[in-house]
Amino acid sequence: MKKKCDYCDNYFDDSESNCPYCGAPNEHISRNSDQQPQTISELKQWYVSHNLPDEKITRFFIGKDVKEARCFGIYQDENSGDFIVYKNKDDGSRSIRYQGKDEKYAVNELYQRLRAEISNQKKNTRPSSSKSTIKRRKSNTSFQIIFALIILFMILSFLFQFSFGPRIGYYRYNGREYYYTNNNWYYYDDFLDDWLYSDDVDYELNEDASDYYQSKDYSSQYGTSDFDDSQWASDDSDFSSDWDNDSSWDFSDSWDSSSTDWSSDW
Repeated sequence: MKKKCDYCDNYFDDSESNCPYCGAPNEHISRNSDQQPQTISELKQWYVSHNLPDEKITRFFIGKDVKEARCFGIYQDENSGDFIVYKNKDDGSRSIRYQGKDEKYAVNELYQRLRAEISNQKKNTRPSSSKSTIKRRKSNTSFQIIFALIILFMILSFLFQFSFGPRIGYYRYNGREYYYTNNNWYYYDDFLDDWLYSDDVDYELNEDASDYYQSKDYSSQYGTSDFDDSQWASDDSDFSSDWDNDSSWDFSDSWDSSSTDWSSDW
């Protein structure tokens, strides 16, 4: 993610410890997880280690310039040396997400899109519970106890969330819109016009969240889409956090690339 230098107003990668233009220290340095890939080679390894289906199924081609319709990809151009992140839409036309010398930035663009697609696939392929296979053999007393414990847990969680740490809702920090829920941060991508999961946020945003808090309720003044309409919103409280760096694709789940919006630029 790019940030604006507090001293010279130039933009640079927020993972840099110092501004490359004026040398000023980056007081809001963003540390990426060691497991987040930063090169094309590392992204390939990440893909394999998470047991994702074959690239012809997911339609994510890493290190390849594929000309077919309906695919995402990243590769390094042999002539210019540029790293190119692209999407071939359903009509065969190509949309370039990024082209430049910054391999780390290019890899992160495809990495975030791949994570978003994984979440979308998991959401669409979560098996529904079969009423015929669910057997309830608990007495009314046991059910009442469990129900009471659930209500108590929800109340305590609600009180804890409003007493300590970030609250559920919208935040404005360093010129970017964020949303916090279920111990996860999300940021709004203007180009994609969608909410994306954030692996890491600045220490200041986490520690002084109340200084940047806007509201729990959506407002068109934020210049974003409603988070409740995003792929991350779910009635199931555990869904928004069901995918992290340690998770892997379950081959019992099917991957249906036809559910992807292939008409959009990204």
